[in-house]
Amino acid sequence: MPPRHRLPTSRSTRPGRGAAAAALLMALGLAAQWLPQPARAAEAPSAATASTATARFAIQGGRFLLDGRPFVIRSGEMHYPRIPRAAWRERLRMARAMGLNTVTTYAFWSQHEPEPGQWDFSGNRDLRAFIRTAQEEGLQVILRPGPYVCAEVDFGGFPAWLLRTPGLRVRSLDPRFMAASARFLQRLGDEIGDLQSSRGGPILMLQVENEYGSFGQDRDYMQAMLAQMRGAGFDAPLFTSDGGSESLFEGGTLPGVAAVVNFGGGLADAQASLRALRAWRPEGPAMVGEYWAGWFDHWGERHHRSDAQANADTVDWLLREGVSFNLYMFHGGTSFGWLAGANYSASEPYQPDTTSYDYDAALDEAGRPSPKFHALRAVIARHLSPGERLPALPPAPVVRALPAFALQPVGTLVAVLDRLAKPQASRRVRPMEAFGQNHGYILYRKQLDAPARGKLVLSELRDHAVVMADGRVIGTLDRRLGQNALALDLPAGTRLDLLVEAMGRIGFGSRLVDEHKGITRSVRLNDQELLDWQVYTLPMTGLERLGPTDAAARAAPQGPGFWRGTLQLAQPADSFLDTRGWGKGQVWVNGQHLGRFWNIGPQQSLYLPASWLRAGANEVLVFSTQPPTGAAPTLQGLAEPLYETPDRP
Repeated sequence: MPPRHRLPTSRSTRPGRGAAAAALLMALGLAAQWLPQPARAAEAPSAATASTATARFAIQGGRFLLDGRPFVIRSGEMHYPRIPRAAWRERLRMARAMGLNTVTTYAFWSQHEPEPGQWDFSGNRDLRAFIRTAQEEGLQVILRPGPYVCAEVDFGGFPAWLLRTPGLRVRSLDPRFMAASARFLQRLGDEIGDLQSSRGGPILMLQVENEYGSFGQDRDYMQAMLAQMRGAGFDAPLFTSDGGSESLFEGGTLPGVAAVVNFGGGLADAQASLRALRAWRPEGPAMVGEYWAGWFDHWGERHHRSDAQANADTVDWLLREGVSFNLYMFHGGTSFGWLAGANYSASEPYQPDTTSYDYDAALDEAGRPSPKFHALRAVIARHLSPGERLPALPPAPVVRALPAFALQPVGTLVAVLDRLAKPQASRRVRPMEAFGQNHGYILYRKQLDAPARGKLVLSELRDHAVVMADGRVIGTLDRRLGQNALALDLPAGTRLDLLVEAMGRIGFGSRLVDEHKGITRSVRLNDQELLDWQVYTLPMTGLERLGPTDAAARAAPQGPGFWRGTLQLAQPADSFLDTRGWGKGQVWVNGQHLGRFWNIGPQQSLYLPASWLRAGANEVLVFSTQPPTGAAPTLQGLAEPLYETPDRP
């Protein structure tokens, strides 16, 4: 969704030349490396066969047709990895009850191929099951397979392992990237290709790339993406999606492919954006691919709210004009685990996104209807087709406060380090991707063989560092604030530890092409590079290896460390864990990674789904880079999310 970020656009290093991408790559002898082979006939009928036999959806002139009748798409965006699988159906049922007839989702490459050639379409990543559930609840589906998605997720949805190839450039005709993206699209086509409208399924249409006009102007690249999608068996109608200006349409649209427009704000923005779309593509359908009826949060900023009545008035106008739309978001959900990404602006070098993706959406993070939901439902009810009726409103999920429970120290990170990782010798510091790591923390350790007095500089720190001397915290550095230097005065023999947290890769704009994590260049003292490190990769998997610890290790950590507690429940219930007083870190409940917390706000609680809990004892594990406040650290559950941003000093 780049136009919303108000960031400068960048141009591809390979401007469009009007030639077909396939012909260009064939001439270079590279096409066979990345152009996917057509799907096998037994698994995916050809476009011609499918369209004549079972096609349900079509774009005809300026209209959408479903089963031969004019169809106005009333869609809302929901992302399956951001919703506990057990709640998919109730969230989709709420979408139908608000009056939506379609649900839109991205397909997240990073979630489905976490390592090269290792595919995961299980559990919360079961895209096929999500689409089938939507169909069972009376909803059509729009799929946006990327492979770039933005969506405020880490690296814009690209898998982090792409960064292990030196010099690889995403969103370009780099043959190494093209080969990887073709493999993903082919595997995705094998997974859900038969659910397309061209074969009688609920997937009405699919998006090519994602708002490419806000990134570059390489026409050959866009043609290559189109070729990859068709080669992967995506034979339903396709579309492109861009912000409402001629320059964005110029870079992001394709001849012969429907174009839709994205915007935020109120009615004036809607009218201006639709005029721009009409001027660019007068013969195409009128559709808003993303109406930003809310906004996302960055750490350290205020929680965003939008005017529910202004959102409803805009949707009312769109429906009066017969314009199809997709609410971004209808239900935002939660960027569980390491899913959250980051942005940047002209004034701030780095803006990490919060774990919550509530988005001030019609359906809140726990799946409850908000005032915006009811305002939109009332508007949609006035524009139903003859004979159409809104379903009854389902019961809202019950979110409960949970009693406070104590947590005991497991041990400092330094004390348990060897249980979590084995050191790797490295002459120079290197980013975590160089060690095969995608997410989490990385610790660089060096025994000082001489006194260290002066200025320590962590060059290209990504993203937050805790600096320790013999296990004692002596400072922190924050990429958000442009910090990368610290004054040192340490004797010879001191053990210097640099614990670096990856807080989400930038997922928008030109900077997403180089988002390695850790310390990505060098560590220098008084401009002299420090060499010979022991490196510990800490993706925070295998935490069961922490086990019980002895009394000395259980002493309350004065720096980064682990805490463990037991939440006793008679019956599971949704809740929000109150993380105030816990500083900065991560929470796991029964092994499920809820995500990141940080006391700078605005998010001061973490959504805890009932489906991840059980009656009886529930294990809660906290990793915090600073000790919690209070003599007896506790956590409790809240019935409402908590958003507070302390005033900056």
